[in-house]
Amino acid sequence: MLTYLAYGLAIVLGLFIIFIGARFLLVPHAAAAGYGVPAKQDGDSAYLTIKGVRDGTYGLVGLALLAFAGPRAEAWFMLVVTIAPIADMLIVLRHGGSRATAYGIHLATAVVMVVSAALLFAV
Repeated sequence: MLTYLAYGLAIVLGLFIIFIGARFLLVPHAAAAGYGVPAKQDGDSAYLTIKGVRDGTYGLVGLALLAFAGPRAEAWFMLVVTIAPIADMLIVLRHGGSRATAYGIHLATAVVMVVSAALLFAV
């Protein structure tokens, strides 16, 4: 049962971050607003594209590690990339975004990622 939960959560997280990356590529301004720091309409959209590619890549690498290297490698990956949602939280707070978004989305994501890593280490 623990194995199914560990793998299932890791897969859901991987797919979700791929979705977020795709959203930044397809509807960047809406995605930026959901991130917590709305983008300027006349701003440089290259940065939104970079975020989309970064997130999509993290999701794909995570799924590849789980499939081809196993749960221990995926667990270490999850711990390391927990830096991203923590940094996202700090970015939102620093740039006047909502505390609810910073903590409710970004910090919560970091916590779920640590839980996922712990489950993967346990299998």
